[in-house]
Amino acid sequence: MTALLGASCGAKKDFLDEKPSSDVFLPKSKVELQSLMDKSFFLNVMPELGTLSADEYYFEPGYWETLDSKERNSYIWAKDIFQGQPNIGDWNMPYKQVLQCNVVLDALEKNTIEDATEVELNYLKGAAFFVRGLAFYNVAVLFSDIFDDPSASAKPGIPIRLRPEVDEQSHRSNLGDTYKQIFSDLQQASLLLPDTIPVKARNRPSKPAIFAVLARIHLSNRSYEIAHQYADSCLKYYNKLIDYNKVDKNAFYPFKAQNDESIYFATMPVESKVLNGILQPLTVVDSNLYNSYDVNDLRKNIFFLMNGANHPNFKGGYSGSAFSYAGVATDEVVLIKAECLARERKTEDAIDMLNLLLKNRIDKNKFKPLQANTPEDALQLILNERKKELVMRGLRWTDLKRYNKENRNSVLTRKLNGLTYYLAPNDSKYLLPIPPDVIALSGIPQNER
Repeated sequence: MTALLGASCGAKKDFLDEKPSSDVFLPKSKVELQSLMDKSFFLNVMPELGTLSADEYYFEPGYWETLDSKERNSYIWAKDIFQGQPNIGDWNMPYKQVLQCNVVLDALEKNTIEDATEVELNYLKGAAFFVRGLAFYNVAVLFSDIFDDPSASAKPGIPIRLRPEVDEQSHRSNLGDTYKQIFSDLQQASLLLPDTIPVKARNRPSKPAIFAVLARIHLSNRSYEIAHQYADSCLKYYNKLIDYNKVDKNAFYPFKAQNDESIYFATMPVESKVLNGILQPLTVVDSNLYNSYDVNDLRKNIFFLMNGANHPNFKGGYSGSAFSYAGVATDEVVLIKAECLARERKTEDAIDMLNLLLKNRIDKNKFKPLQANTPEDALQLILNERKKELVMRGLRWTDLKRYNKENRNSVLTRKLNGLTYYLAPNDSKYLLPIPPDVIALSGIPQNER
C-alpha cells in the first residue's frame, strides 16, 4: 500500500492511521470496529478533481495565480496537472478508505467479536463493503475510462486492494475486473445493511444508499436500463423530497447536514481553496449556468449568494456548511429515473418524474408543469435540470464524459490572462493523470493525455 498511497504513508501510533508495513492493527471489539467505520472526516470525503476540471465555475482575476499546481492546472486542462506535486488526496484518500475497510473486513474474518450481535456484525461488514466499493468507483471514474461496452473490459482500470497488508506491490487491474469488484462489494453490502436510513447519522450507509450509488454508477457507464432498476429500488425504500418553498433562501447555509433528501452524506475535501462555497468568493459560478435558473426558480437564491463584485458564489448545498456536498440524495435518484424513462421513450412518465422534483423547487404560486412532445425533448429538459439541480456535487465531469460518447458534444473553454483554453469532446484529457509519486513508487502505467 505504500506504493499505492504515494509519499503520504508514514509510521503513526494511532490505529486509525495507515501503517507502512504489513503489521496492521487488528481491532478486536465492537467499539474499535465501529470507530474505524465512523471516521466521517475521511471516510465521507469524495474527490474534487472532477469538479475542478468541469465547467460549473470560473475564477475572478488574479485568484488563479494563488492556487496550488493541481488547482491551477485542472482549471486549464493542462497535460501535466500535478507538476510533481505529491500527496494528491483525490487518489490517496479513497485508498486510505479502502485500507480502513480492509482492516475491518480482515478483523471480522479472523476474530470472534464476542461483544457484538449478529446484526451489529452484519452492519460493520456491510458498511466496509459499501465504503470500499464506493472508494474504488471514485478512483475509477476519474482515472479510468467509462465502462460502457464489453470491448472496454481490457482497458486499464485501477489497483484493487483487498487485503490490509500495506507493503504489497500494486498493479492496475483491467477495467472489467475493476467494475466487477465494485459491483461485488456493493452487492455484498446490499445483503447486510439495513433497509432504513439512519436519519440522525446519514454518514452511515444503508440499503437505499447502495441502490442510489449503483444507479449513479450505471448511469455514468451509460447502462441506463440497469440504472433505472436501481433508481426504482432506492425510491421504493426512500423517496423524500424537500419543499424549497419552506427553505430560508436568505440563509448562508439553507440546509442541515442531516436533511431529508440526503441518503448518504459526504463532502469534498475541507481544505479545498476552490470549492468551499462562500469562504471562497473568488470562485464564481458560471454565468450561463446561473442565468439558466428562471426567476421563479427557488434554487437561484437558495444555492447562490452574490459576492462583492455582484457575481454568484455557491453556498454549499446539502452539506450544511460552506463545503460542497458530494453524497447521494433523493433528487439525484429522481433525476436518474426521469432520464432513464426518457431514454426508454416513455415521454409522459419521464416528464411526470421531472415535475415531481420541480414542483418542490419552483415558487408554489408560479409553478407550471413542464411538457414535452417527444422523448428527445423530454431528455433535453431533464439533462438541463440535472445540471441545475446537481450543481457542484461532483457529478458534472462524469456527465460530460458520457454525453461526449453520445455526440452531445460540449467544447469547454476557459479565459485566463488574455488566453483562451479549450477542451474538445472526447479529448484524452478527460482521462485524468495518476499522481506522479504513485507512478514513481508503484511502477503502474500512466494514463496517456
